[in-house]
Amino acid sequence: MTSKVTYVGELRTSCVHIQSSTELLTDAPTDNHGKGEAFSPTDLVATALASCMISLMGIKVREMDGVSIEGSTAEVVKVMQPEPRKITRVEVVFNMKSNADEKTRTILERVAKTCPVGLSLNTDIEQVFTFNWYC
Repeated sequence: MTSKVTYVGELRTSCVHIQSSTELLTDAPTDNHGKGEAFSPTDLVATALASCMISLMGIKVREMDGVSIEGSTAEVVKVMQPEPRKITRVEVVFNMKSNADEKTRTILERVAKTCPVGLSLNTDIEQVFTFNWYC
């Protein structure tokens, strides 16, 4: 089992990762009857995409001498369609703090775009990525 999700009431769930016992809460968003006091399930989908992509880049730099991406960030925007309610677009802006040269940057961007989350999303969901590199 990967996780256990418990409905705790008032459109909130408690999600526990079995291996680590880490808990996170979700709330329905304010535009869908919720309080918006935590990630919504669709927020988690969009955030998982960015987390997966930056994690894959982190795995790749382990193979590269002297290259680091520590301190890099990803800013996520999720766009919803009202009827039927679903994610239509995810925009991720990566602010990559790295000493990587141009060739290495290209490799890391390509690796990021092979992330399992992105490859698992419906092809109707537009995925837009921007990579800003700085030292």
